[in-house]
Amino acid sequence: MKTHKTSRTAQYMALFRALETKRNSNDKLFSDEYAIHFLEAKLRFASRISKYAIIRKYISNTIQKKIPGALSSGIARTKYIDDLLKSTITNGVKQVIILGAGFDTRALRLDFLESIPVIEIDHPNTSKFKMATYKSRIGQLPKNIEFYQIDFNKQSLEELAKQHNFDFTKPTTVIWEGVTNYLTEDAIKNTFEFIKKFTTNSYVIFTYVHNDILENPGSFLGGEKLLTDLDKLEEKWTFGFKPEELSDYLKSFDMMLIEDMGAIEYRLKYLPNRDEKGYEFYRVAIAVKQ
Repeated sequence: MKTHKTSRTAQYMALFRALETKRNSNDKLFSDEYAIHFLEAKLRFASRISKYAIIRKYISNTIQKKIPGALSSGIARTKYIDDLLKSTITNGVKQVIILGAGFDTRALRLDFLESIPVIEIDHPNTSKFKMATYKSRIGQLPKNIEFYQIDFNKQSLEELAKQHNFDFTKPTTVIWEGVTNYLTEDAIKNTFEFIKKFTTNSYVIFTYVHNDILENPGSFLGGEKLLTDLDKLEEKWTFGFKPEELSDYLKSFDMMLIEDMGAIEYRLKYLPNRDEKGYEFYRVAIAVKQ
């Protein structure tokens, strides 16, 4: 991330959610009325006029050329994580922590989180911009969210937890979406050590990229262009897992892998009737603390 700027990829994800919100009610996976507030002016305009089918198709084609595969995969991933999160709340989770929250609006747009305390942790640039946007666009900060700032590669979550008296005895779901691929191996390990501190029957829902995208980007749709563009944005990817090694890795943190689904699978699950190609290397996993 560039100094003094918010994450560009966070804004793209907000755009994707805003575009989905403008689809016909019988043809959209979810609604996110807040996403549009985080967009720069030209993207806000694009999302507003996307309610017209011919314009929506033009916008989708433009996104596909600029960041091949991102739109459909990002939309399906959002819905998949929403559903995973709901299942953990049904199973007794009493607190949600979102690491690298970006412009995630789940605490506002998901009815089942209305009475659940949510802690959002992110880089100061993005977090402060998000808080200012809420104040200016909806008039106040949401009452069920606490906002904390941290640089995951330089600061300790344990120190942050002590400073703000995190309750590790509450069954908690940690959402870690779109973050692991930007961190160092040590930062990944330290974060899982932090998550390990929560009580049994706590969950972590996280995304990661297949390690092969870092070693051979040309083997995946849009891989080479994406990694080149991320370098220009100073948002370079640095870490990936091999899916076959993930279960054993999580066991070292007293976590049991419940599900690990690739982008091809969750796009097929949620968007079976949309003829849109998408990422193949992104994955979503959920694990439970033993």
